[in-house]
Amino acid sequence: MSASSLREQVAEAARRLAAEGLLIGTAGNVSVREDDHLAITGTGVVLSDCSAYDVTVVSLTGDVVDGSVAPSSELDLHRRVYERTDAQAIVHTHAPFGTAVACVRGLTSLPVLHYQQLGLGGAIPIAPYATFGSPELADIVAGALVDTQVALMANHGSVARGSSLADAVENALLLEWLATLFHRTCSMGRPRELTADEQQSTVAQAIRLDYGTPQEKRT
Repeated sequence: MSASSLREQVAEAARRLAAEGLLIGTAGNVSVREDDHLAITGTGVVLSDCSAYDVTVVSLTGDVVDGSVAPSSELDLHRRVYERTDAQAIVHTHAPFGTAVACVRGLTSLPVLHYQQLGLGGAIPIAPYATFGSPELADIVAGALVDTQVALMANHGSVARGSSLADAVENALLLEWLATLFHRTCSMGRPRELTADEQQSTVAQAIRLDYGTPQEKRT
């Protein structure tokens, strides 16, 4: 795929996430990987207006290959996640409810209230706080994402990875829905978490039905 095509895909994903309310102003970043390069939104870009020009292609070592805008300050975070996981795309947002959950004192993970969360890896970790754009944050978040598709970042935001850019975007949207569900449930009473047996039964049912995959009508 050409560099210009990669840049346009990232810009389109950023605009969609902004339209959904997950990317606000210049806060957040999106990237997609292809071979030894990645395309990432530039620093200081208003993401609702993101264009291909606002996306920069860099090598996995961080050298700029194509583009006129400096890459996001969270470039190291993206690079580290690509190094430690099989991610092909990454979305980092300051989505309102995900960020709110990540600011709750004493909460170390988002518990499993709804079976759809199991497709993301189960309980969603809240990575400890570290300064934005720092090597420490990059290492902490990459570690949190090794065994899950999404994570929250304490007092910061959320991050999602995927096997494609579309997959990462959908994972980010689902994470925000789950955070919203948790918030609403807490406002009404004590959340009821799915038990280990209920989670196991759900996973087995999803495998049996090939849940979430389009299928032809049975005759």
